[in-house]
Amino acid sequence: MTVERGHYRKLFDLSGRVAAVTGGVGLLGKYFCGGLADHGARVAVIDLDAEKCTNFAEELTQTYGTSCIGVACDITDPRQVKAMADKIESALGPIAILHNNAQRVTKDLDRYFAPMGRFDLETWREVMAVNLDAAFICAQEIGSRMAARGGGTIIQTGSIYGILGPDQRIYEGSVYNGRPINTPAIYSASKAGLNGLTRYLAAYWGHRNVRVNTLTPGGVSSGQNETFDRRYSARVPMGRMAKAEELIGALVFLASDASSYVNGQDVVVDGGLAAW
Repeated sequence: MTVERGHYRKLFDLSGRVAAVTGGVGLLGKYFCGGLADHGARVAVIDLDAEKCTNFAEELTQTYGTSCIGVACDITDPRQVKAMADKIESALGPIAILHNNAQRVTKDLDRYFAPMGRFDLETWREVMAVNLDAAFICAQEIGSRMAARGGGTIIQTGSIYGILGPDQRIYEGSVYNGRPINTPAIYSASKAGLNGLTRYLAAYWGHRNVRVNTLTPGGVSSGQNETFDRRYSARVPMGRMAKAEELIGALVFLASDASSYVNGQDVVVDGGLAAW
């Protein structure tokens, strides 16, 4: 059996669909927004800074020729999330794609990178409020709208450390932007929680044609020092860290009809780290 030429390519086409991306001006958020817009989606860039969101949305519109807007929102506040969703749907149309991408690193990095024995509960709750609670709030508001309309896709940005424990040896002498780093327990716990939320929502809304999946990146090169890069890369079968743009193919797959029967899954893009 054959189908018309271009049929399979069209499965990845997002033209006319509205995508809402939280953490849209963050490290990976800009790549994710760009990838969705380049495939035709009308993108709502969601973050805390209104000016940054608006400026980047205008850049997306000019570069990719699709209507994009910036929306400032504290996604830990259900009332603001509802107002955000209303604004997006009024300006762009019904949200078909929700990318729960936002994550929190506290301004006080000494507290965020404190060792396990001294990590305080206030910081734990501050990070959890964005990494997991806000994903629930956004999914609750926007996913319910998708379910009522009979379709949509939700993608959550996970982490390799949501499925694996971090190798502490990697961090001996490792520096990011001039300061020693580690992966705190709250990061792993919150990202693991996203996987549980994904599976729950996939089962809960599957009959309404709302698909929910996790996109799990491995380590992405973004300013770590040579020591970290070398030690992390030694753990990866491909022998290197990821480039941010290498996550876009998996994102577009999960956002599009190419993954129309993929639900409740964790798509891991880690160069093979989890394979051994």
